[in-house]
Amino acid sequence: MTPDVSVIVPVYNTMPYLRRCMESLVKQTIGLDRLEIVAVDDGSTDGSDRELARFAERYPGTVRVVRQPNSGGPASPCNNGLGLATGRFVFFVGADDYLGPEALERMVDAADRYGAEVVLGKTVGVNSRFIYQQVFARNEADISFAGSGLPWSLANIKLFSRDLIERHGIRYPEDMPIGSDFPFTLDACYRASRISVVADYDCYYAVRRLNAQNVTHLSNAADRLYCLRRLVDFTVGLMAPGKDRDAVLSRLFALEVAVVLRDDLLTVDRSVQEAVHACVRELADRHLTAETGAELEVETRLRIAVVQAGGVDDLLAVIRQDVDQGIAPIVVEGDRWYAAYPGFRTPGSALPDETFEITAHAAGWAAKLDATQAVWRRGADGATVLAITARSPLSELAAHGEISVRAEDLTAPVQITETSPATVVEAEFTVADVIAASALSGQRRSVRVHVHARGQEGSAPLRAAGLRLPRPLIWRRGLRVYAITPAKDPSGRLMLSVVPMTPGRILARLARRH
Repeated sequence: MTPDVSVIVPVYNTMPYLRRCMESLVKQTIGLDRLEIVAVDDGSTDGSDRELARFAERYPGTVRVVRQPNSGGPASPCNNGLGLATGRFVFFVGADDYLGPEALERMVDAADRYGAEVVLGKTVGVNSRFIYQQVFARNEADISFAGSGLPWSLANIKLFSRDLIERHGIRYPEDMPIGSDFPFTLDACYRASRISVVADYDCYYAVRRLNAQNVTHLSNAADRLYCLRRLVDFTVGLMAPGKDRDAVLSRLFALEVAVVLRDDLLTVDRSVQEAVHACVRELADRHLTAETGAELEVETRLRIAVVQAGGVDDLLAVIRQDVDQGIAPIVVEGDRWYAAYPGFRTPGSALPDETFEITAHAAGWAAKLDATQAVWRRGADGATVLAITARSPLSELAAHGEISVRAEDLTAPVQITETSPATVVEAEFTVADVIAASALSGQRRSVRVHVHARGQEGSAPLRAAGLRLPRPLIWRRGLRVYAITPAKDPSGRLMLSVVPMTPGRILARLARRH
């Protein structure tokens, strides 16, 4: 009997997470008779192969294990798994991650009910892993790329019709060490007759490893830049011009291009800096338009403008200003606003004024603040709060419009003090509210400043590049214990992280104190 779904699990050194992943698969309510699990071990050395062998022995006829020499990335094991799959549908799961018990049953049901060839199941982060949620706003029978959030959710963790995959010969590009799931997923979604969304059930739990190393995104710059060009070229070659293609290119500029322009560009070799500059200039000159740049943060938008108009040193000077001195002063001349970074009307600079003009995005720039302090303290009502102090170079920021500080769905009360030549904004997030609003599996929220100015509504991440972070706060809610802490993402932006504390983590924490 043909199974309804073949789950493909590429595995490389994922113990102990692998055990929970496999347990979540064999316990699916769809039933073992409708399920096939194909685990492809990519040369693991941590015992993952032995763990897979145990599951294959316990679930013969359901779990199939294939071992291959290490290929250096997930593309090869995913392709080999596809070659062995026999189900009507295929689903890919990361060996660190796990599924909700009803995930496959609900997604297969949605595919059959709507006649969908691709189904997205709601994905949530574990241990404060950030997951874009726009596409999961509601159940959907049919979505497209434009306006749905789909371009921001193009990982391969979806249910695909195997007939769709085989009919079009869709496979992972094995020459891409980074991001090989993007072209596979984009190709399948672009060719699918219908794409549906299951949003009323947590189908997929994406796990952030707590021992993950904080490695610069440019530590493997040659691979990353090669793959970045490949992603853009693949998108342009696959999709016809129009709103759908613009939506995907917009995501590529806002995420993948922005990544290589982060602050850590200052820390890498000159040859890498030059390669990044050349790559970004090439892609922006060819493909950046008002439509494809619609999702850019104001900071990235200006850095790209400097790349297009200037040299490597001009770009580094702008980044160094953000890192070392904070947000650049804003020059207002009549109706025009300029960000006065190094190079703006600097003697000897060849950069034109329009490189630094921010008039069209004035509200977004007004929302750019530098966090200068974050402390735990008691609020006016006695509740424990995280008090954040931030600074704007605009001395009359409040005069431009309403200001709020938010951590996604949480809004903090603010107090504004105008000084010369700056404005100080103080915001307080109540710890109990942050914990209560977080998922049981933990959550990571981006802290953003929102401003109404010049008839616009703009927002920007709260920068924390030079901020000294307080120690995590341990908080009990009912029978559960959490660690809450402000953190920085690789771009130096402030995040609020909530992580559930297991007994093992609590004991390890106590041991470190003694």
